[in-house]
Amino acid sequence: MDGVSPKEMATSEGSVPQAPHSTTTDGSDAPSTAANGMDGYQRLQRRMLLATAFATALAVPITALWFDLPTAVSLLVGALAGILYLRLLARSVSRLGVDTKSVGKFQQLVPVVLVLAAIRLPFLEILPALAGFFLYKPALIVQAVLDT
Repeated sequence: MDGVSPKEMATSEGSVPQAPHSTTTDGSDAPSTAANGMDGYQRLQRRMLLATAFATALAVPITALWFDLPTAVSLLVGALAGILYLRLLARSVSRLGVDTKSVGKFQQLVPVVLVLAAIRLPFLEILPALAGFFLYKPALIVQAVLDT
């Protein structure tokens, strides 16, 4: 093998050369592991949003039947704020390590704005709005149970 590299040898023998890829010190393939982790995270994120939307779709009509329409509207507004909060938090977490070293604080404005809106707007009730906001918590617990 007079100074011929294995890559040149493989090419001259008619086989297709392999594309180089980076590996970590333990021999694992870092880019594909990171991509698989992000795919799993995005699937979890989608399941969380769908579970929260399902909990909202179940809770709002029950609230409208059990209580009254303004309470159900307040619950719906709170649930939509909770979904927005969850989406902003997920986006902030997905940027973690790529663009920034800490989770952003922007999503924390959502419950503050919700409470201020419930205080200022006469058709919003604060307790049902906060209960709606926290509808993502049962969805989170259900996903944790299903993943184990």
